Amino acid sequence: MAIIGRTLACMQFQQLLYFVAVAETRHFTRAAEQVHVSQPSLSQQVRALEKELGAELFSRARGNIALTDAGEALLPLARRILADADTARIEVQELAQLRRGRIRLGATPSVCTGLLPEVLRAFHDRHPGIQLLLEEGGSHDLVRELARGALDLAIVVLPLPSPSPALTTVELLREDLVVVSSPDARGFGGKTVRVADLERERLVMFRHGYDLRELTVAACRAEGFEPEFAVEGGEMDAVLGFVRAGLGVAVVPRMVAERAGRGLRMTPLARPTLHRTIALAHRSDVAPPRAARELQRMLLER
Repeated sequence: MAIIGRTLACMQFQQLLYFVAVAETRHFTRAAEQVHVSQPSLSQQVRALEKELGAELFSRARGNIALTDAGEALLPLARRILADADTARIEVQELAQLRRGRIRLGATPSVCTGLLPEVLRAFHDRHPGIQLLLEEGGSHDLVRELARGALDLAIVVLPLPSPSPALTTVELLREDLVVVSSPDARGFGGKTVRVADLERERLVMFRHGYDLRELTVAACRAEGFEPEFAVEGGEMDAVLGFVRAGLGVAVVPRMVAERAGRGLRMTPLARPTLHRTIALAHRSDVAPPRAARELQRMLLER
């Protein structure tokens, strides 16, 4: 063991790889095929290793290959060195991915407006070589894109429209919904508004497939009325613009309302409030790339 310890630093990884292959196959020709090298080259390298160690590693009596005591002592050390080298190679490659590469991220439009800008700016400042590819869509569409491998990560609204055991979700935040209106809209001068009060209002409504549309309509029906739409079918920016113009009111996430700028009045909903749960999702059977895992960490720690 002392001889082995003194010579480990002098060994080539290639020699250790060949030694382990022979030890596992107990055959020089099959070992050479396994590591894609000629049998004479493999034998030469094993002999060189034995010379460096000053001890024979294999007993070659009558074509039967067996480990000597020195070979038995070296085998677990060699396997550990090769495994550590492979781990180091993977880690270095993954670090390189943080200098270049891409992340395919899906998110609902309201999350793109509220949560993502600051986090993506911080990520880009830290890893400017990573290309960020963003796809906006409703949770149903994003889940489908995750399942087919078109996205690395997706920020979705829970519960998922069609629960899938193939996805892993981690909660990011629970966010209150609020009512936005034009500053001169009547009936919105108080501190809060009830869902039942929306029966007297015309709503600016999102397109079908929007999580906020389903949530708002379900809340109105739970209060016993069918909401009336002034205009429907818009994305987030269009809905906010129509509300500013006085076409109606809309139910939006608080984070979006707080970042919407001038021309809108935000009124919280009275208890019981409406809220939504935002989660980060990825496929359970495939680990996200290193860069995507770094973005995931930043989102969870924001």
